[in-house]
Amino acid sequence: MVEMKRNLSQENLKRMSWSNPKKPKEKKDGNYLQEVRRKGCCICERFGEVQRSPTAAHHPIHDRFSRAKRGDRTAIPLCEGHHQGLWDNSKVAIHKEPNRWRELYGNDYSYSQEAVSSTEGKCS
Repeated sequence: MVEMKRNLSQENLKRMSWSNPKKPKEKKDGNYLQEVRRKGCCICERFGEVQRSPTAAHHPIHDRFSRAKRGDRTAIPLCEGHHQGLWDNSKVAIHKEPNRWRELYGNDYSYSQEAVSSTEGKCS
């Protein structure tokens, strides 16, 4: 009887490991986010706009099919106006108007960098 329970437990464990659709969460990378915040806004730079506010690290939201935040290594540098638009209303903020932002600038994940590669503050 004990042997049967042990086998059942091991089989359940095997089944759970391949049938669990959840991916393990990515580790937080504070150093990477700090580097992103030191850069200039990639939208202001690419489209020749003047950056009037500090840079924030934005985790891409376009084509994200759940409420789960993407990993830190996908974060992009956005000024407050292009990110939240709480006090810089001179720009289209992605969290206020995500569809309009996409029409003007494209998908936010297309600006993601795999690693901080330059110190000039430019998106690749």
